[in-house]
Amino acid sequence: MSWQLIGAGISAMAALQAGAARQDAARMDAFNTETEREQGEVLALQQAASRRYEYDIATKTNVAMFAASGRDIGSDRSVEAFLEKQKEIAATDLSRLAEQRRREASARTRESMALRRSGRNAKRASLLQAAGTMAQGISDYQKTAGTGGQ
Repeated sequence: MSWQLIGAGISAMAALQAGAARQDAARMDAFNTETEREQGEVLALQQAASRRYEYDIATKTNVAMFAASGRDIGSDRSVEAFLEKQKEIAATDLSRLAEQRRREASARTRESMALRRSGRNAKRASLLQAAGTMAQGISDYQKTAGTGGQ
């Protein structure tokens, strides 16, 4: 008769350990997702810095070319319009990079939250399963004990 209780206890412990393992795995997955988010943010910042650098170099090159061709940057409207358009394009590119970075970071944050939640739910489910297993084991034990162990 006591073997029923021992078996139920072992099954309950196994359920608890499985739930804890699933929760640990979910935590690790969430950590990895957060690490990927941070790496993505660093990459986006590097891309933005690179784009700003490209803009600065292109602007300096264009200003030098206009000056070499004798065009006055301060009074030539077409030169000013060209430089302004280049500035707008660079600003649009930087804005897009920033928006993409925000979207990706947000998605990674939501993903890591979902992973943690799934781990907590797995742990909670294992607790309920263990309690159910123990309740069933106790019930079976009482039924067996009530019939004189037969």
